[in-house]
Formats: sequence, structure tokens, C-alpha cells
Amino acid sequence: MKTALFRSVAFVALLAPTAAFAQSTGSIDFEDDSAIVVTGTRGDRDVAGVIAPDTSKAKQVLTQEAISRSNPGQTILDTINVIPGVNFQNNDAYGSSGGTLTIRGFSSDRISLTFDGVPLNDSGNYAIYSNQQLDPELIEQVNVNLGSTDVDSPTASAVGGTVNYRTINPSEEFGAMLSGSAGDFDFFRMFGKIETGAFGPFGTRAFVSASTASNHNPYNNYGKVNKQQYNAKIYQPIGSNGDFVSVAGNYNQNRNNFFGSVSLRNDRPVPSGFPQSKDDREYNINYPCQVSTVARPGLADLTNGCGTEFDRRFNPSNTGNIRGASRFTLTDKLTFTFDPSYQYVKANGGGTVNARERLNDVQPGAGVTNLAGYIGGRPYFGRDLNGDGDLLDEVTMLAPSQTRTHRFIAIAGLRYDINDDNTFRVSYTYDRANHRQTGQVGLLQGNGEPFDVFPVNDGQLDVTGAELNKRNRQSYATLNKVAAEYRGDFMDNKLTVNIGLAAPFFTRDLQQNCFTTSASGFVDCFGENDPRNAAYAAANPTVQGPQRRVLKYDKLLPSGGMVYRFTDQVSVFASYSRGLGVPGTDNLYNAFFFAPDTAEAQPKPETTDSFDGGLRYRSRQVQAQLGGYFTKYKNRTASAYDPVLDATVFRNLGTVDKYGVDGYVSYAPVPQLVVYAFGSYNDSEIKDDVQTGVVAGVPVYAPTAGKSESGSPRYSYGGTVRGTVGPVELGMTAKRTGKRFVYDTNLPVMNGATEVFPNAAPAYWLVNADARISLAQFGAEKTYFQLNVYNLFNKLYVGGFGGGLSQSGSPPFVQIGAPRTISGTLVVGF
Repeated sequence: MKTALFRSVAFVALLAPTAAFAQSTGSIDFEDDSAIVVTGTRGDRDVAGVIAPDTSKAKQVLTQEAISRSNPGQTILDTINVIPGVNFQNNDAYGSSGGTLTIRGFSSDRISLTFDGVPLNDSGNYAIYSNQQLDPELIEQVNVNLGSTDVDSPTASAVGGTVNYRTINPSEEFGAMLSGSAGDFDFFRMFGKIETGAFGPFGTRAFVSASTASNHNPYNNYGKVNKQQYNAKIYQPIGSNGDFVSVAGNYNQNRNNFFGSVSLRNDRPVPSGFPQSKDDREYNINYPCQVSTVARPGLADLTNGCGTEFDRRFNPSNTGNIRGASRFTLTDKLTFTFDPSYQYVKANGGGTVNARERLNDVQPGAGVTNLAGYIGGRPYFGRDLNGDGDLLDEVTMLAPSQTRTHRFIAIAGLRYDINDDNTFRVSYTYDRANHRQTGQVGLLQGNGEPFDVFPVNDGQLDVTGAELNKRNRQSYATLNKVAAEYRGDFMDNKLTVNIGLAAPFFTRDLQQNCFTTSASGFVDCFGENDPRNAAYAAANPTVQGPQRRVLKYDKLLPSGGMVYRFTDQVSVFASYSRGLGVPGTDNLYNAFFFAPDTAEAQPKPETTDSFDGGLRYRSRQVQAQLGGYFTKYKNRTASAYDPVLDATVFRNLGTVDKYGVDGYVSYAPVPQLVVYAFGSYNDSEIKDDVQTGVVAGVPVYAPTAGKSESGSPRYSYGGTVRGTVGPVELGMTAKRTGKRFVYDTNLPVMNGATEVFPNAAPAYWLVNADARISLAQFGAEKTYFQLNVYNLFNKLYVGGFGGGLSQSGSPPFVQIGAPRTISGTLVVGF
């Protein structure tokens, strides 16, 4: 969906001479002197900013010039939507409210997203949060690896490829940049950056930057987005052979509400159903409102719903990281690299609950009475919450799922240049994430607003003095990985061969402090080492109680590939890689429902065997690539999240074959005109019916055999036209995204016996436009005004959704696609 991107992708891209296409310093260094290095010259490797590295893997690179044409502050994941095989549905046109990413049909929890080598996927469920990405002005380049990863990549689930982006290095010259943006929905953004230039006796250089952005959501009368971000980097070159040491830091704070998530059905008005017209996209929620405040002694007071709507949920996040990178030449043949990092996450997904003052004396199914605690999805306090002197009432309270993560990573590499044509490297990767997941209960103000969007800061206590939690678990996700890779050039550099082998060793150390009451992860909680645990366990002997489990996963992962160059312009490439996807913590904790010694308690890892191949043509005026792939998927685990129940349901699709083709042609007949076309076809086949349960001792299966996976489009295609006349540049990008099945059964959405939505979200066009006026003619070389229009024709379409196995209840939730959004940006630089 990136107009800006493709517009720019279709124009001019500048790359630093040392730019490569890998994530860690070791991978960059290993590839730096190979055929995939792109220089800043406009040669046969770069046409109109579309760069296809001449490597055995299917990769594509976009540069800062392309990124800068996007909407102001836009997430980098929206920018790569112009790469064949990549599809991203943005929740809003400014990139601060999340979105849904797939690459060649692989969901985002199977795509490794890294930032200067630091993995950004959630360490528990591997999810990607697109609204927490780096300010686009600071991204030097983004490269997408379609279907495989680097051998030293610190990822537990990258069977669907990688997205790697790199921060710009500080400039050698003093300078500053300031941009201001305004647009529809009260959007306002400011970004500023100061470059120190080279200073001191060793040529040290650094930059600092800050940004702030805010806007209202485009659909209802309540939601807002507030975002701020701070970045800094210091870079110390060592000698003249490329050695260096750098340290960088990032802090991002989001305060936004959910919005635009509606039930996928055509028989009800929004927000109970999907809008049937453009005007129908807008709706009101119960705002302003007042929570129930009348306290009646001796009577059962109930809540009135104020503050409980899905659109009222805050989705707060505080994230930060510190990243180190270094390269040292030990001898003329030996080079050492080392990348340490630390990252911190504090976030939750919002949500409220009707808390009960009484004990759980009438709670069905608990098997025990007269206990305070979080039981059956509700907190029972056993104390007076509204001050009326009785324990008969229900009170609305804040009850999100809270996550806090401390993550430490180190990647060390040693490269040995055997000779000019043969290179070998070894690497070691360490990744340890301390992942704490709780669910404290917080207080609401009289208007339904939280006193604190993080109830973890002041969790409410029950009558025993224990903190109430909807969940309470601690996990340590640890990776130790050793890898080796060889690259050789043969036949006068016509043939390049690479062979790699990675050996990852994953440990998942899980402590569940609650009773697991369902395979969907529902729990009853009293507290760590709480005496009520014994009473509950005695009354519920078949329920798995608090316990620790340690699971280990390891597998040898070979990879290899080749590039053969018929001429300087024409080459063929092929590659093979084996992938491993370790079950996420949500899946593993759901498995606590089963006894430890059963097969169901030990979810199997996913494995893939992926094959890529294709043909490239590169010249000064034309750059083109056509490729195909095939992936054999085993133990394909899929998940569907219900935002209302706050539960994730996993299913194992068994063996799945995925295959497709993708390609592009970029043509620049004259410097003032660029034409670009791209397209992809991706398909999948689930080999067997999937068992969904047992009725009267007879297994029940969903009819999935021969069907395609849900949630991702079968095809997408589009193009860009960009022209320059004097100081004015105009660009337009159009992309058509094909239909996406709602369920793996490929059946329609039903309400009882009535079909309320077809079996697939319809295909749609998204057209973006931009214009830029340079002020260079007035002596302001780095100053310009840019106008962006997102969704130019205001198309109504189904936005992101995750898909599901089959319908087992109400229709699923989907996002409404972002409407037409106009913004303007003034950039001043010197």
C-alpha cells in the first residue's frame, strides 16, 4: 500500500558505497565485497531506485529516497508494500495504529523484522507491531528477503522471510533537518535532527533526533493517536579500511486507541458489521458518558457500559533499545564483528471487565466457592468497591493483558578470506528474553477513562491483600546459535556459490502461576504461592495448576545457493534453505491445559524446505527480475486472535505446500520519466482435513484438504509512473490486492443458516499520489514541500485480518481499510 514508496521506488535512489543487504554487521561484512554490493553510482545495478542484489536469494532493496516519498511518519512496513509478494494493510494512513503484513502468504509472526540487527518481533508470540517502527527519516535502506534468512539471524520464527532496515550513519558535516506536517483528521507531526559532523581528534560523529505526532482516528467520535520518539547514534571510524564502533539508542512511546475493527458481516450497520458504503464508515460510540456512580446499600448495582467499547481501549506501549555494532580487522585475512543489544518493552492491549464485589459463591464450573480471585474470566474482590457498604455490586474496571520484556542479544562473527575468490565465516548468536505477562486490574475515572493506562503500576488488591491478575506467567526464551557459511567465486566470477549451516538451540523456560482451564488459554488465578491454590486444586483435580515446564528445540538448518552470470546484464539464481519455527509462548501456555507427559503438551515446531529460483536482467535503463518459489511446510501452526475474548486459538494444518511467482520491470527511458510494473501470484494447498474435535467418540474434521490458506491474497500487481518537470516531481502508484479467504475451509461467513459475507474479502485497488516542489533554485538545496494523498479514490475495502480455520461462532473481526487522507509536509535542511 505504499504509494510513497513505489513512487520513490520508481524514481531515484541513493545508496552509500558500503551499503549491503543483511542485518548484522557480520552478514553485512561477509557480503560487502561480493556481487551484491550496490554503489552510489547510477549503473546497471540500480534503475529508478529499484535494486535487486545479484545474490542467490530473492531479495529487494529500497532506499531513503524511496522511503522519504511516503506519508509523513509512515511505518516502514507500509513502504515495502510495493515489493512483489509483500502485502500490507495499514490501519491508518499515518502508520501509528498498526497493520497486517504478509510475505508470499506467510503471516507476520513468521517474518523476522530487524532494526540494525535487533529483532523487533515480540519475544513471546513473534508478532510485529508496525506502529512502533523507527522514524522513516532515519532509515538508510530497507531490504526484504523473500523466504529465507541470514545464518546468524537471532530469530525463532523466520520461515517466511526477513525485513531488515538500517539506521543512517551520522554525517561527516554539521547539519540539521526540521520537518512539519499537517493533514486530515487533525494530523500534526514534527521531526527534528541535528548532526554534529566530525569532531575531536578521531573524527567521531553523532546525531540526535526527536519526533512527535498526533491525530484523531478517521471513523469514530473518540479515538486519538499520540506518539513520540527519540533517537541518537554515535559513530567512531577506525582507520581507513572500514573498521568502526557505533552505539545507538531508540525510545518510542505510543498512546493510541483501537478503532475500525468490526465484525465481518453485511447484514448489520457499522460497527456491528462491515460498512456498506463510504459514508457508512463513520460511527459514534457511547462518548461522552458517565460510569454508574449511584451506590445503593443493600441492592445489587450493575454497570452501565461506559468505557467498555472496543474503541475505548488504549493500546499503550513504551519501547526502547540500545544497539552496538563494531568491525575490527585483525589481519589482512581475518575480520571480527560484534553486535550487542538490549531492548525493553512495556505494553498492553487495553480492555475492561465487570468486576464483582462478592466472592465466587455462584460461579459455575469453578468447583469451589467463597474465594476471591480471577475466576471464569472475572475478578472477585470480596470487598466493597463502590463504598455502599455491601458486596452485591458489579463495577467496571480496567483489565488489559500486560507484557514487560527485557531482552539481551549478542552476535559475534569471524570472517576469513582464504583468497580473493573464497571466503568463510563462523558466527555465534545469543538471545535471551525475560518475558513477564500479567493482567492487573485498574481503576476507571467517572468518564470511563483509565486513571493509568498501565494498571501494572498500581494493581488492585482483593480482600486477602493479593493482587488480582487475569493472567500471571513468566517465561525465558533463550537461543544459542552457531553457524558457518562459505562463499566462492568461480569461472572468472561468472559463478558464485554459497553454502551455509546453522545450528540453533532454543529453550523455553515457562512458569505458569494460574490454573489452565481450556486449550484456548483461559485461566483461573489467585496468586503465586497463594494458599487458595490448594483449595482450588483439591476441588478441581483434573485441571492443570501452577507449574513450570521447560521445552527445548533444535535442528540443523542447511542452506545454499548459486548465481550464474551469462553476461554483465543477465544472470540466473537459485537457492535452498531449511527453516525452523519454534512455537510461541501463547501456544505453549495454551498447551498447559494438557498433562505434561502427553503429546498435546508439547507443540511441535514448524519446519520448511524452501526453493527459490529466477532470472535477472540489469542494465542502465532496464532492471527486471522474474522468480518462482516452492515451500514444503510441515506442522503448519496457524492462529486467530479474538480481540473481544482476548484469546488466541491455534490450529495445526499439518502439511501445506506454498508456491508462486513474482517479478517486476523498471524502465527509465529518460532521467525525467520512470515506469515501473510489479506483480506476484502466491498459492497454497492444505494437504489434509484438520481435526477440530470429537463428538460421541468420533473425530470431527474441518474440510480443509485441497483448500488454500486464509488471510493472504492469492495475487497482487500494480505499477508506478513518476515524472519530473523542473523543480516539480509528480508520482502515482496503484496496487491491486487480490481476494483473501476468510477461513482455511474457504467457506463463506454464516450467521446460523444465513450467509452474511462471502468466503473471501474482495480484491481492491489502492491508489496513492504525491507531489514535491524543490526550493533548490532559491539556494535551499535540502528544502522542499511535499503533498501526499493516500487512497486517492477513497476506496472502501476490507483491511487486515488474520484468517481462521473455520467458523465456530460469531463472524471474525477485520479492520476497515484506511480512507482517503491528504497531508502536506515542509522539510527544511542545511
